[in-house]
Amino acid sequence: MEPFRPGTIHWDTAGEYRNLLVAGSALVLQTMHPAVGAAVAEHSTYRQDPWGRLTRTLTSVQKWVYGGPEAEREGLRLREIHSRISGTDERGRSYHALNGEAYAWVHLTLFERFVVLNRYFGTPYSREKERRLYAESRQLGRILRVPEREVPPTLDDFWPYFDRMVAERLEAHPTALEVLATMRGTPAPPMVPRPLRGIWRPVGMGSGEFNSFVTVGTLPPAVREVLGLHWSQKDERRLRRLGRAVAALTPRLPERVRYMPIAYRARRAARDRRELLSA
Repeated sequence: MEPFRPGTIHWDTAGEYRNLLVAGSALVLQTMHPAVGAAVAEHSTYRQDPWGRLTRTLTSVQKWVYGGPEAEREGLRLREIHSRISGTDERGRSYHALNGEAYAWVHLTLFERFVVLNRYFGTPYSREKERRLYAESRQLGRILRVPEREVPPTLDDFWPYFDRMVAERLEAHPTALEVLATMRGTPAPPMVPRPLRGIWRPVGMGSGEFNSFVTVGTLPPAVREVLGLHWSQKDERRLRRLGRAVAALTPRLPERVRYMPIAYRARRAARDRRELLSA
């Protein structure tokens, strides 16, 4: 399987710290699927160690994109771990972590979150760039062994799929609601460089309140409705103000501050190789 290389959209964006701004909403979307919600409730450490779990997830994601040959090994490792996760949920429904629909949903929420991240906290993607990103997302799905039959073949197929999943398959799962509640008491991420820890100042919030605010605000309105979450026009204006601050700050950051460690080292190594070849 072809690994990601410099010049791809994932290479430029997947390792940025600003992805933390949609990490919480990604987990909420994922755990609203009943199979994922049940599996996370029974087998995840997000309650006891939320930032530790996030750190491990981010390390895995960086390996998918920046790991070269290691990306495929990481995909196989994840399949092996999830193959052992199964059970019965609180309503008596059987679940398995490798259920094709659920496994694909977890993967595809990442594409939707990348689009939303750039809509709020960067430059919104053009339709053509969105198509490129979706093609890369399908490439990532192959690395992760996501069943191809569960992945919409084109971007035009993806958005109706996403709307159907929200309308017909997602629910106000207890795990998703607990993730939201846990977030409200969570401090700033310890892995984030100090220059980035003040990004919530434009909305004047403490870290737990900020985490919840950004998570709720970046969820699709239809998802907020399913979860019974309130969001006002005033809230939207505050989120847009924060988004403009992040969009202005991010390009000005030094690369070692903008990118997570695995991504930064991979990008630097790729540059060094190019410079050596051109010397």
